[in-house]
Amino acid sequence: MEKAKIDRINEFARRVKAGGTLTDAELEERAALRTEYLAEIRASFGATLDNTVVVRPDGTREKLKPKNDKKA
Repeated sequence: MEKAKIDRINEFARRVKAGGTLTDAELEERAALRTEYLAEIRASFGATLDNTVVVRPDGTREKLKPKNDKKA
């Protein structure tokens, strides 16, 4: 996500924290920016987990499996 978008999210947060209010258009913009930001965080975290391995005491390496995977 571009720094300008993150700065905009932070600007909204500072205004609300200081007791200010946001217009309806700003609330919609903030919601859209938050959604985009969370999607990028989730994708990044998923990529990290895809490249994570468990090293067993015997030295074997095993990739993480999804929790709902019944093969575990």
